[in-house]
Amino acid sequence: MLLSIDPHAASPPYEQIRIQIAALVRSGELPAGTRLPTVRRLAGDLGLAPNTVARSYRVLESDGIIETRGRKGSFVSRQGNANERLAQAAAATYACRTRQLGILPEDGIRYIQAALETDTES
Repeated sequence: MLLSIDPHAASPPYEQIRIQIAALVRSGELPAGTRLPTVRRLAGDLGLAPNTVARSYRVLESDGIIETRGRKGSFVSRQGNANERLAQAAAATYACRTRQLGILPEDGIRYIQAALETDTES
């Protein structure tokens, strides 16, 4: 697993690690069940404090992307990203409802695109 930290980036190192690991999981480069490097090893490889890597792992775990199995280590979760599953369920519900209303698929997509581009909180 090749990660890099940009010391000049606006985002802190723990967030850079989180983003990169999440992207590797989403792309399939880190498939479910893959064992991640230990906190100390990754910290040493990146020249960071172990607490920085530990924070990344905690956030990834709370997002459902990885799971920690005690002394066995941290692994890519078999359940996938909880937020992505929720978004997929919401999309399926929306698709079902728009079909019930007789809305054409291209119109439904246009409505979603407009909703995603608006800057309002729901």
